[in-house]
Amino acid sequence: MSVKIAVIDFPGSNCDLDTIHVLNDVINIKADLVWHNYFKESKYDGVILPGGFAFGDYLRAGIIAAHSPAIDEARVMLEDGRPVIGICNGFQVLTEAQFLPGALLQNDTLTFICKWVMVKVENNETAFSNKMNIGDILNIPIAHAEGRYYIENLKELEENNQIVFRYSNENGECTKDSNPNGSLANIAGVCNLERNCIGFMPHPERASESILSPKGTSHGKNFFNSMVEFIKKRL
Repeated sequence: MSVKIAVIDFPGSNCDLDTIHVLNDVINIKADLVWHNYFKESKYDGVILPGGFAFGDYLRAGIIAAHSPAIDEARVMLEDGRPVIGICNGFQVLTEAQFLPGALLQNDTLTFICKWVMVKVENNETAFSNKMNIGDILNIPIAHAEGRYYIENLKELEENNQIVFRYSNENGECTKDSNPNGSLANIAGVCNLERNCIGFMPHPERASESILSPKGTSHGKNFFNSMVEFIKKRL
């Protein structure tokens, strides 16, 4: 069975080729880099909105890209149950497009942060976490200035089990010290109610080959392998 994924290329995207490499050469599935104006959902089983600075982050991060024709196409995929993920800047786009609840605000440090962090799996029943175990600790890098997740109704998010990942320490403790950007409740990633769409602030495409990791891990592959598993079960 052939799986085909689209990686959307916005003006200012800069993690698109990294993602294409991981999908084509590490996960060994077919992935196309598609310019945002030319994306047609009918050709693909899933879609990834990569990291970067779409449209230069003018006005605010993700807001212009959220009105791209690609998002209209991605919305069809969302409603059809196909997997949609926004990584870093892509997460910002998905919240601005209201695919996901909440917002991404400026880091509490008021600076750009680029480092490896630990992330704890809270929900393994999504399109991008089904190959993980609840409580798994993942080593994945972040690189953002506006990654502080906020939502007004945290209780509802928790009751709906929409928190998929939290920043933690190596022992799985979600402490203030393990929270790199001041995200509410240490939230690093959330999903929609249907579990086929997630936003994730760290960069799994940069953590999918052990040679890149300071700890020799390749935890990022779990996201993309989960996506493939989800698609195969749908088809």
